[in-house]
Amino acid sequence: MSTTQETVTVHTHRVACDGAGDIRSTGAFKPAALGHPRVYLEIDERGFVDCPYCDKRFILDDAHGH
Repeated sequence: MSTTQETVTVHTHRVACDGAGDIRSTGAFKPAALGHPRVYLEIDERGFVDCPYCDKRFILDDAHGH
């Protein structure tokens, strides 16, 4: 089991996560079915937010500041 938290650098304060990661859709197959319900998260003054389902951390790009 990996203990490394996945991180994603983003350029907006509002992000969406469905836990699907890099899985791509093919045909009628929907990758979100492999993850979790889509949630919308807001990055606050800390500069990051963690998904409550999969613990993926979204970090606001420093160039876009607070």
